Amino acid sequence: MGRRSMSMRVMMWKWGNRGPHLVFQNLCHSMYHLNFSKWVCDAVCHDYEDALSKAILFFEGQRSGFLPQDQRMSWRANSGLSDGWSYNTDLTGGYYDAGDNIKFGFPMAFTATMLAWSVLEFGDMMPPDELRNSLVAIRWATDYLIKTVSQPNRIFVQVGDPSSDHDCWERPEDMDTSRTAYAVDAPNAASDVAGETAAALAASSMAFRSSDPGYSETLLRNAINAFQFADSYRGAYSDNDNVKYGACPYYCDFDGYQDELLWGAAWLRRATQDDNFLNYIQSNGKTLGADDNINEFGWDNKHAGLNVLVSKEVIEGNMYSLESYKDSAQSFMCTLIPESPSSHIEYTPGGLVYRPGGSNLQHATSIAFLELVYANYLTHTSQDLNCGNVYVTAQTLRRHAKKQVDYILGDNPMGLSYMVGYSGYYPQRIHHRGSSLPSIKDNPQFIGCKEGSMYYNSTNPNPNVLVGAIVGGPGENDDYLDDRVDFRKSEPTTYINAPFVGVLAYFAANPNFT
Repeated sequence: MGRRSMSMRVMMWKWGNRGPHLVFQNLCHSMYHLNFSKWVCDAVCHDYEDALSKAILFFEGQRSGFLPQDQRMSWRANSGLSDGWSYNTDLTGGYYDAGDNIKFGFPMAFTATMLAWSVLEFGDMMPPDELRNSLVAIRWATDYLIKTVSQPNRIFVQVGDPSSDHDCWERPEDMDTSRTAYAVDAPNAASDVAGETAAALAASSMAFRSSDPGYSETLLRNAINAFQFADSYRGAYSDNDNVKYGACPYYCDFDGYQDELLWGAAWLRRATQDDNFLNYIQSNGKTLGADDNINEFGWDNKHAGLNVLVSKEVIEGNMYSLESYKDSAQSFMCTLIPESPSSHIEYTPGGLVYRPGGSNLQHATSIAFLELVYANYLTHTSQDLNCGNVYVTAQTLRRHAKKQVDYILGDNPMGLSYMVGYSGYYPQRIHHRGSSLPSIKDNPQFIGCKEGSMYYNSTNPNPNVLVGAIVGGPGENDDYLDDRVDFRKSEPTTYINAPFVGVLAYFAANPNFT
């Protein structure tokens, strides 16, 4: 999979079944890694609009529940149709988080928040069809999230038992593992999941405000209820004994619940312009640790995203009582710039943001998203950043984000697109049950729990292409082995893709940005 094999692979692709664009794109990647005509690749190689379309399409492959007639990922079928039965409630729908068949509420809510934020910041740059598809992707999550908070003083935080699920390699359509529904009832606490759910529903209410005002109002009403639950009964959901052994070690709350309270309140402030939420984030910033861990952002830690979100009111609205949030956002941006004296983010030799722990591309996509959002705020007010002795402009942040995007799409030492289905050279053996097992449309016979092991252990490419999936990504030395077993590198997740939707929307609208 080195330079020579990449060059050979380019020569072997058939012209007819991929078209001249992909042939040229593969040749361009090869030229890049042979140090020939790099400027050609930078100028014309990446089709960001194609990548955007595929990044959104990915979510259809993660759907649970009854699939609609216009389902485009045609190898999938209905699944999880009894979800919620043990509580005599409907918990169908939503997304499987990754390559398994569990619905984890914490990362799903974060996924919905980031999809909605992508639409709010960059939706006007999207082609109309992709804006519509983005809203469909959001609604598949929010319809489910509404169900999770529909009962007074209760939130459903997960469906599916990870122990039995991870012991099997089964298509979601064949699931015969336990579909345990995990609920948290007051006065027990789930501030993290409820706070993130409030953020997701509030952000989504703004995304739907013009196209579906009635649904927007429903989302906002449920967001307020979810936040009230989160704030009234404070604590981490994974500290509950009935939840701990289902959520952990996969999606434990490792970083505390306080950031989700501020995050949920900040989104409700933006959605409602209610001064009660403004007062909440002003008065609780210190006590809830707004200044802690400000250089992290992801499904578990919202600090960097919170600070960028709130800084909008300072930069564009002169709300100086929130100045500390803007200062933290600026500090975070300065850490990303290698020339800055406060830089401390690690990079691979090929230039990818790197943090240990697996699924590294979640950091690259979320950081690139925050950079572009903050760059927009700076542009709107003609401001720059002062990072010690280095002045950082909006264009500097955009260039840094673009390097992460182009790395993911193939400008990397492996010459590999880490987005499945983009270009002609991408991971073929991703860690994903539905993708790696024969489609139920082609092989309707039931494939049992252990019968799927032969497909898991196979070295053959996955039979179903999960178009648009971004895998966990390479290691600290830019190395990637196309191995289904190595889930830390080969497993896609919804929260890797969600912020990338907004990032790609920006570069699809500005393809010649350099």
